Amino acid sequence: MSDRRARIAARFERVTNHDWLSPTQWRRRIVFWVGAIVVGLAAVLFARAADFASEAFRGMAAHGRWVPFLVTPAMFALLCWLTQGALKATRGSGIPQAIAALKVEDDGFRSRLLALRVAAGKMALTLAALLGGASVGREGPTVHVGAGLLYSLGRRFGFDEPAAAGRFILAGSAAGLAAAFNTPLAGVVFAIEEMSGTFEHRMSGTLLTAVIVAGVVSLGILGNYAYFGDITAALPLGRAWIAVLLTGVVGGLAGGLFARLIIPSATGMRGVLGRLRARQPVIFAAACGLALVLLSQLSAGGLYGTGYAQARDILQGHGDAGPLFGALKFLGNIASSWAGIPGGIFSPALAVGAGLGGNIAHFLPGADASAVVLLGMSAYLAGVTQAPLTSAVISLELTANHQMALPIMAACLLARAVSALVCRVPVYKAMADALIAQYAAERDGAARPPSAP
Repeated sequence: MSDRRARIAARFERVTNHDWLSPTQWRRRIVFWVGAIVVGLAAVLFARAADFASEAFRGMAAHGRWVPFLVTPAMFALLCWLTQGALKATRGSGIPQAIAALKVEDDGFRSRLLALRVAAGKMALTLAALLGGASVGREGPTVHVGAGLLYSLGRRFGFDEPAAAGRFILAGSAAGLAAAFNTPLAGVVFAIEEMSGTFEHRMSGTLLTAVIVAGVVSLGILGNYAYFGDITAALPLGRAWIAVLLTGVVGGLAGGLFARLIIPSATGMRGVLGRLRARQPVIFAAACGLALVLLSQLSAGGLYGTGYAQARDILQGHGDAGPLFGALKFLGNIASSWAGIPGGIFSPALAVGAGLGGNIAHFLPGADASAVVLLGMSAYLAGVTQAPLTSAVISLELTANHQMALPIMAACLLARAVSALVCRVPVYKAMADALIAQYAAERDGAARPPSAP
């Protein structure tokens, strides 16, 4: 009789400990869902505010060509000064910070990179950068904000165990990208390929749910839209596939070069620039802002902001960005990155890729120009990030075009291989590793006993 009671008790315990009946698991799910809603709302608010900031700068610049010469260097200098102290973690894209926090299971390190004040500062300072005309995007910062919001919410409700906190960071990052671009599939692929490099089976439902909830929030507010509109371009088999080879090689080389130039180094030209920036960071940032303004004088529409409008016009076959837009935007993005101000590189990279794709299309009169531009965007983004699957899926979802799936994937894979010849370590990984190395050096220095007098 006692054995029977023991078996019944064991079965009851197994049933009550099942995921669907566990109070702890339901609390975790509710926190995830609420966090995903908050991330979706933050992404929509951020997108609207970013558009307003960009329009405000264009309105100021319309008063005269001299306005950016005053506004942009001053804003670059101000942002550099503001990010010298507690807000240092707001610098740059934000994706390296999320990757580093995911890899290092230390609460102090994670809080320093993902605290709510950092998330709020990231949004505010990125908007200030766009208000000053910086050539930056909002998508990387949205990933940073999403990771910070979900991480902070998880810790607030008791999910501060390192592995559990890591799942909140991963889901927040994916939800942030999905809501920023309205690309749910790209959010999941980004989490697998770029953020973690692995995919736990138990994490799949949580990750998908966070992406879906954030995507639904964005969809409910902004509607069902493709970021660049519905592009019906196609690339039939045959001679037109030369475009895949050309865009893959050019996008890979240019993307790898860009990544190599913005990754910090102690040697060569980057070492010299790094030492100059270390000595006079505010003046160096102002000089980068001035360089962006000077470069913009050579472009018909300027190089300010995300580059979304120019990329859309090139992709849709109208507008007059000029034949040098791709190359000039490339240099403008470097100037903004070297300044060390908050802002991402996703949208500006798509703009560079569109410009390069437009240049290549001139040499392929037999191919659909929009298709070649789309390949250029995809290949350059893959060259910069060395994440071909994420780049391909983002490009497909941004244009609601599935006819181009095979050419885009082929161009992205080729660009990734070519980029690795120029820049051996992917840009986000290299920057995350630098943050981790700095943390390790600080930890080792604090742990080392003081030397005897």
